[in-house]
Amino acid sequence: MPKKYGVKEKDLVVAHIIDLVLTGKLRGGDRIDRNAIAAELGVSRLPVHEAVAQLEHDGFVLTHYGRGAFVERFDEAVVREHHELYGMLIGMASARAAADPTPRVLADLAAAMQAMRLAQGPAFGEAAGQYRTIIVDEYAGPRLRAEISAARDLLPTRFWTGYHDYTAEIVASYEAETAAIRSRDPEAARGACVNRVAWHVDVVLAELAARGVFNDRAAGWTP
Repeated sequence: MPKKYGVKEKDLVVAHIIDLVLTGKLRGGDRIDRNAIAAELGVSRLPVHEAVAQLEHDGFVLTHYGRGAFVERFDEAVVREHHELYGMLIGMASARAAADPTPRVLADLAAAMQAMRLAQGPAFGEAAGQYRTIIVDEYAGPRLRAEISAARDLLPTRFWTGYHDYTAEIVASYEAETAAIRSRDPEAARGACVNRVAWHVDVVLAELAARGVFNDRAAGWTP
């Protein structure tokens, strides 16, 4: 697999392992073959070890001394919990924005909203990501930023863009969040984030189920 320049090797490995799970190539309880991943990505074992350590910290991987690293339990409840947590985290930052919206932030969010209205396909996901970055960079502290970044990994844009009502659903949600921030309503801003993620998780779960990603062994397994 060709390397993606400008992307840290550890982050490349993290994305690769998560993609293996989201496509059903790795399931809850499966052992992660570090050597195979290193060979496939054309990297040394060091970034693979670093990626596994990060994924263990994020609750995605479980390691056992002398036995290796295993994919943690991965079922519908885990995916839903992950999304609910992400909604709460970004809701915290958005509520802070609504409590103290500066003219610069409001202008930046307005520009991001306009980009979302005009964008299609992958460009739409990029515009939505830029909107979220504006709020997180301005209103989230280091710990909250780190938690949001970790939680974002299980929200792949490719699961949204194939849905006919994707643009309308997401634009409406971001419009509601923007209106709440502009009107200085923290609870409404928080609610817009939570509601958007609740819609998103149903889309993701339907796609994962259709792919046959979930299995009986994922629940309550012991490696």
